Amino acid sequence: MGRFEEIRRDGTVKKNGMGKLIGGGIAVAAAIVLLASSFTIVPAGHTGVILTLGKVSNSVYTEGFHLRIPFVQQVESLSNKIQVYETPASAVSKDLQTVSSKIAVNYRLVSDKSAEMYQNVGTDYQTVLITPVVQECMKSATAKYTAEQLITERAAVGDEVKSALDAKLNSYGIYIEKFNIVNFDFSAEFNTAIEAKQVAEQNLLKTETEQKQAITIAEAQAKQKVIAAEANANAILAEAEAQAEANRLLEESLSDKVIAYEQIDKWDGVMPKVVSGEGSGMLIDIDPDKLGGSSANSAPQVQQSTDN
Repeated sequence: MGRFEEIRRDGTVKKNGMGKLIGGGIAVAAAIVLLASSFTIVPAGHTGVILTLGKVSNSVYTEGFHLRIPFVQQVESLSNKIQVYETPASAVSKDLQTVSSKIAVNYRLVSDKSAEMYQNVGTDYQTVLITPVVQECMKSATAKYTAEQLITERAAVGDEVKSALDAKLNSYGIYIEKFNIVNFDFSAEFNTAIEAKQVAEQNLLKTETEQKQAITIAEAQAKQKVIAAEANANAILAEAEAQAEANRLLEESLSDKVIAYEQIDKWDGVMPKVVSGEGSGMLIDIDPDKLGGSSANSAPQVQQSTDN
């Protein structure tokens, strides 16, 4: 396809203005690229690692706007936010039980260590550092506990693993915020044994509870019998005392009657002398046989008392 050229009157070819337009566009594009390469923006929660012709600088950029040397300096962004790493782990307990677990690690990269981390490890520090260290610490801690202790002392196991992770990763600038053991999983045989043990413990607890209840009931019944026996004994004692008192009164009454009977039985029929009055000194001797006789013979004899 041919092109159309404008020929001047003197026979020369007049240049087209399209070339100037293209050249201007290229210059503008180059200026935009140069301007865009002269600054960088570090996102919030990140640190900018400065690379000058591929060399890691000791200083880093914090979050925000920063200038850089175009085509000479490059900025790599590393996150300092808390990140979550979840992974399955397999280990062997102290009693040689296979333990499968799921764990979750909350960690963060310290900004002051970002440049060193990028230089020595790179951006994939989770795969290079965290994964193998987590597996190693989990196996080491699990081997110190029996399978049953792993269940009952999960918090202690988690604290021990976290301390081990901090000891191994802090020097790289990785700090463990939280370590969680999501769950433990054991073999079917072990789960069956644990279930049987729990059932046995529950039955034992039930038996002990029933025995304690029976002892409590027996003690209550024994106390009731003691109280009833004491009440019965007190009643018998009271009745015996009452009977004894009645017998005593009866004996006293009979004794008085016997004395009276003996006095009557021994009476010779002679009436007692009667004192005429208190202090009078006169005694009257009455003979019952003479009460029906003559007046002369029946007159009572009066004696003068000599008691005065």
